[in-house]
Amino acid sequence: MHVHILGICGTFMGGIALLARSLGHKVTGSDAGVYPPMSTQLEQQGIELIEGYDPSQLEPAPDIVVVGNAMSRGNECVETLLNGHIPFTSGPQFLADHILKERWVLAVSGTHGKTTTASMLAWLLEDNQLAPGFLIGGVPQEFGVSARIGDTPFFVVEADEYDTAFFDKRSKFIHYRPKTLVANNLEFDHADIFDTIDDIKRSFHHLLKIVPNKGQVIWPESDANLADVVAKGCWSEQQKLGPNDWHANKLKADGSEFEVYFGQKCYGTVRWNLIGDHNIDNALAALVAARHVGVRPADAIVSLAKFKGPKRRMELRGEAGGVRVFDDFAHHPTAITTSLKGMKHSVGEGRVIAVLEPRSNTMKRGVHKDTLAEAISFADGAYLYQGPDVKWNISDSMNKATIAVVVSDCVADIVQQVAAKAQSGDTVVVMSNGGFDGIHQKLLDALENR
Repeated sequence: MHVHILGICGTFMGGIALLARSLGHKVTGSDAGVYPPMSTQLEQQGIELIEGYDPSQLEPAPDIVVVGNAMSRGNECVETLLNGHIPFTSGPQFLADHILKERWVLAVSGTHGKTTTASMLAWLLEDNQLAPGFLIGGVPQEFGVSARIGDTPFFVVEADEYDTAFFDKRSKFIHYRPKTLVANNLEFDHADIFDTIDDIKRSFHHLLKIVPNKGQVIWPESDANLADVVAKGCWSEQQKLGPNDWHANKLKADGSEFEVYFGQKCYGTVRWNLIGDHNIDNALAALVAARHVGVRPADAIVSLAKFKGPKRRMELRGEAGGVRVFDDFAHHPTAITTSLKGMKHSVGEGRVIAVLEPRSNTMKRGVHKDTLAEAISFADGAYLYQGPDVKWNISDSMNKATIAVVVSDCVADIVQQVAAKAQSGDTVVVMSNGGFDGIHQKLLDALENR
């Protein structure tokens, strides 16, 4: 079967491409803008990439076209496949129809931490000989790819609340029918498809409704929004993350060492290279989910110590002139705060410089403009990119900032200023959910050449 994918270089759709290829199908795809790591791994797998959406790519017609949720009416390929009666489906539906049937699905949902937690969970199963399949919105360094079929019934999927496709406005995760569900947290996001927090809660409750009563729901009892969702009805076993249930005792301020408890029982100590309270929370959720399929907590603790983390989640991109440059996917104020707080604890007396591109649809709309200044407060200085799609004035929102902030509409200018101001021993954290015009390498080059 020839499977053609529109929007193939998104992390989710790229994973669908890898899975379809593993099933033996011929896979091609197109996108309007490609950047690593997804484009790299697709090319390494021998999948043909087409730049743009010229309708000639649908001649001869594929057996099925998988339509990414970035596609909309008016796109030339979309109009061609509709006019030509070419069979089409969404990525989540393709996953459900061709891969998830008869699998034990472990789904990781939530506003923050999905990619990291799903990567941890896949690794915990892998390191304990359970050889799972997975589809993750990033590239775990332990596997080198974002998706694989796997050799056992277990399949880990990052379960996104974003909508499915232009013709299916349900959240993606509704298609997955998990037996094990992690709900990391719940905040307002995706302002382009959800009007209120209640809309998001409603979607999450739809997800709870399809977890079987022999399944398991894992969630932090401190999250008031998730508590509201569960209160609407939960028909599955619950495993709570909280002081009376699964919790951690932090031994180091940066989160690099902590004990794992259930109630009063200590299962062991995690010593790893990750930092931040958010990653402790992610680790607990992954450990409890792995336990549901038979991984002992003590064994999971050993496996966590080996975990490196997915690419673009506080990934060290390089060091030049004594300055380290990290890449982080944080794009919501809560994620920005936790990432910078963890890094600040880690470096101690060293300076942390934040370089931020407000790129998500929610950020572009200015939904979080009043909390952004506080979110970056753990840095010692910040540079914010006023991109052309950001319709609000970032400088105005920085009036209450407690650190020095520079706002610029030019990436080259930010690179020049950071390279001029950074000193040996400083740490630069670049935060964006996109390519950010290759700023990471540009910074390293500028630091090397100054």
